[in-house]
Amino acid sequence: MQVRLLQGVVVLLLGTALLWAWQRRGLPFLSFEEDNPAPMPPDANEKTEYYFARLRYPSVRYGGYWGFRGAWTTDYPKADRQFLQGVRRLTRIHVRSVEEVVDLDSDEIFNYPWVYAVEVGHWNLSDAQAAKLREYLLRGGFLMVDDFHGTWEWDIFMASLNRVFPDRPVVDIPDKDAIFHVLYDLDERFQVPGIIMFYTGLTYEQDGINPGWKAVYDDRGRIMIAICHNMDLGDAWEWADLPQYPERYASLAYRIGINYIIYAMTH
Repeated sequence: MQVRLLQGVVVLLLGTALLWAWQRRGLPFLSFEEDNPAPMPPDANEKTEYYFARLRYPSVRYGGYWGFRGAWTTDYPKADRQFLQGVRRLTRIHVRSVEEVVDLDSDEIFNYPWVYAVEVGHWNLSDAQAAKLREYLLRGGFLMVDDFHGTWEWDIFMASLNRVFPDRPVVDIPDKDAIFHVLYDLDERFQVPGIIMFYTGLTYEQDGINPGWKAVYDDRGRIMIAICHNMDLGDAWEWADLPQYPERYASLAYRIGINYIIYAMTH
């Protein structure tokens, strides 16, 4: 009896550990973002014309991982810094080599015309934060959201988005929209998977089989929110230097991000 009880405890602990490791984005060698560090660049304090801003937001809490760091930190900071190196190499934008974290509890966000938010299938904006984001976007700001999957996370995303814009629809971005052609012609788009594909063999997560490039437009036809649903560009940026991660996915992820930046700066 004691042996069976001990075996049961071991199985329970092992299962808990495996689930914990998976939630932290990493069986067997990608256990947590700290295992894939991004050193602070020597020119981190350089004054530049463009800063990459990452949105910090409150999360829907359903487990220790999200409660420990917050969903907004996924792929942070390596995805940001490695993507910025690509922006430096592939464009003439004078971009800072490190990210800036901003939130909606102050007016700091108004200093950054382009903001990136990851894992928004777990965000939970208050009414005040939603009002601040609405003001930011209507004043010319641009928000790119990424790395959320399936109908369950979509519903959570929309619950907060409806507080931001209860009167504006989310629509598919037409192929002819300038955001797909401002630098790179992105006529051939496909699902960009996260590193979970190494364990599942699938390019999608949950029931998010079909990738979606969606947006919320302002009254002048400018995209205010660019929505990358059922894909994980942040992982593609972060793991572009991993030999196992396919180049075609990383290349598309960089092109999309760069197009979105240039679009936001010119529209």
